[in-house]
Amino acid sequence: MSSNLPERPPSGSAQPRRARHLMDPNALPQRPATYDDASVRRVQRWVMSALVVVVAMLLAVGWVAIAGTMVHKTPGKWVLLANSAAFGVAGLVGARVIHLKGWLSPWLLLGLVPAVAGGFWVLR
Repeated sequence: MSSNLPERPPSGSAQPRRARHLMDPNALPQRPATYDDASVRRVQRWVMSALVVVVAMLLAVGWVAIAGTMVHKTPGKWVLLANSAAFGVAGLVGARVIHLKGWLSPWLLLGLVPAVAGGFWVLR
């Protein structure tokens, strides 16, 4: 009598041979860790600081845009431009603090760019 079923191993053998496409949970392949914890922290710091800077610069440009919509030349425009400068500088201070650097740096002058550029547009 012939059947299409695979033959059974003799009763004296250990375990039946497992098919190659199946995973054996008792013999998982050992792989070394492929990442370094320090590199993960470094990437996290860069992502966080990028988010802080982008959000702060969007707020700074938003303050400039609001100042640009004001009809009369009032002291309110100067206040809004000062807010823009404060948000820009605060975003760069936040990025430097996230990277564990001293917060005082010449790079903070980049935070003034939206306010200065917007000042030429708003106060013309």
